[in-house]
Amino acid sequence: MAGLSFERFRPIRRPLVAAALAAAVLLAGVPAALDSRAFARGPDAIADVTEKVMDAVVNISTSQTVQAQGNAVPNLPPGSPFEEFFEEFFKNRRGGQQGENGPRERTPRRANSLGSGFVIDPSGIIVTNNHVIADADEVTVIFNDGTRLKAEILGRDKEVDLAVLKVTTDKPLKAVSFGDSERLRIGEWVVAIGNPFQLGGTVTAGIVSARNRDINSGRYDNYIQTDAAINRGNSGGPLFNLDGEVVGINTAIISPSGGSIGIGFAVPSKTAMPIIDQLRQFGETRRGWLGVRIQQVTDEIAESIGIKPARGALVSGVDEKGPAKPAGIETGDVIVRFDGKDIKDMRDLPRIVAETPVGKDVEVTILRKAKEEKKTVKLGRLEDGEKQAALTPKRNGGAPEDKSVVKSTLGIDLANLSDDLRKRFKIKDTVKGVVITGVDSKSAAAEKRLVAGDVIVEVSQETVANAADVQKRIDALKKDGRKSALLLIASADGDLRFVAIALQ
Repeated sequence: MAGLSFERFRPIRRPLVAAALAAAVLLAGVPAALDSRAFARGPDAIADVTEKVMDAVVNISTSQTVQAQGNAVPNLPPGSPFEEFFEEFFKNRRGGQQGENGPRERTPRRANSLGSGFVIDPSGIIVTNNHVIADADEVTVIFNDGTRLKAEILGRDKEVDLAVLKVTTDKPLKAVSFGDSERLRIGEWVVAIGNPFQLGGTVTAGIVSARNRDINSGRYDNYIQTDAAINRGNSGGPLFNLDGEVVGINTAIISPSGGSIGIGFAVPSKTAMPIIDQLRQFGETRRGWLGVRIQQVTDEIAESIGIKPARGALVSGVDEKGPAKPAGIETGDVIVRFDGKDIKDMRDLPRIVAETPVGKDVEVTILRKAKEEKKTVKLGRLEDGEKQAALTPKRNGGAPEDKSVVKSTLGIDLANLSDDLRKRFKIKDTVKGVVITGVDSKSAAAEKRLVAGDVIVEVSQETVANAADVQKRIDALKKDGRKSALLLIASADGDLRFVAIALQ
C-alpha cells in the first residue's frame, strides 16, 4: 500500500460491536425505500439521460487546405558521400519530383479533424467550440444515424471558445435545452457525450469536481471541472445533468499524456447562453464595456487602503474615452458591486460586465478611501473599446539606470522628473510623478517588479510631485503604524498599476 496514508484505513480496525452499533443507528434513520437498488440510481439515470439526448449530439468534421512544406535536405559537410544520396532521395519523394523545367511544386493537401457538438434548435442550430471549426474551409455535421449535412458558420467567439453552426434540413432535428449551471452542486453526477479519438458517439459519466475554475485561458474563465472522461475529440460536446439538460460545453483537459486523467473543463451554460444568443442574432459578440483597467485587491493592498476583508476589483486605470470616466470612477477606487452583483474577486468583474447588455444604465458601488459611494455608468460595447485601443500607438520604454539620485527609500532610488530623465527613460509627457532611477535587487520593491523608469504617481492615494513628497508620505505611514505603503506606479507609456510595499 505504498503511497497511501495509513489514516485512511484506521476505521476498519474499530471493534466489531461499535461497528454493528453504528450500522444499526445508520439504518434506523434511512427510509425503507433506500435499499440496494437505490445505490444504482446514478447509473440507471445516466442510461435514461443517454437514451433521451443521444440523437441531439453530433460529430463535427472539418477540412481545410494546408500548403505542403518542402522537404529539407539535411545539413551535410560539402563533399560528404551521403550528400548526393539525400539530394536524390528528397528529389524523388512524392510531390518533390523533377519536372521538365526543374523541381515540381508540392501540391496543397487537405487536412481533416473531428470534434463534437449538439443541436439546440430543431431547425438546425448547432453549438460547438470555436477551436473545433477554426480555419476550416468546410464543416460537416454527422448525426447519430449517419446523416451528413454541410454546415454554415453563423458566428464564433474566440474569447470563450464557442461557435454556432446552421444546417439545412427538411425535417425537425432532435434538440436539447440548456439547464442552470448555477444550480450545480459539487459532487453532482454529470454525463459527457462526444466523439473522442474519432470513435463516434461515446458516453462517459462523473461528478462535478469544482466550479468557477480559472485555468488562465482567458479573462472570462469560470469553468466547471469534472472527472467525467473527456478526451481529444470531445471538444464542443455537451455536459448534461441528470435531467438531460446541457449545463456545460466540454472545452479543455489537463493531461500530460494527451488522454483523460480525470480533470476536464466545461464552459458553464450560464456563460455560454448569452454568447450563443448574440452569435445567432448578430453573428458576433456584443459584450459590455466599462473602460477600466483593474487588478487584484491583495491582503497587502487591502490593509494599506483600509478594506477588510480583501475584496473587489482595484481600478488601476480609467480609459479617457470609456464609460467609467464620465460616471466619475477614478483610479484607486475599488469596485465591490456591479449591477446588483457582488464583486468578491477581481475575476468576477470582467465576466459580469461582459454579460451586461450594452447601453444599460448600471449602478456601480465603489470604495473610495474606504468609504462607499455609488456611481451610475451607461455601459459601452467592449468590441468598440478594443478597436479604439488598437488605433492608439504605444511606446516602449527602457533605459540604463540614472545616477542622479535625490532620495533613497524602501530600496528605491528616486529623482524628480526632468526633461533629461524623460528622454533617458522615454517617459511620456503626460506622466507625472517621481521617477525611479534604481531598485535594490534584494528589496521588497524588486520582488514587486519595480524597475528603473517606473514613475510613482501616488503614495497611499495621495499625489506626489517630487522625491521629498514620497519620503514624507512613507515617514507618515510608518509613524501611523501602517505595515505597507500603496504605490500607484506608471510605466513610461503611462499604464498604471498599484503596488503594495512592506514598510518593515
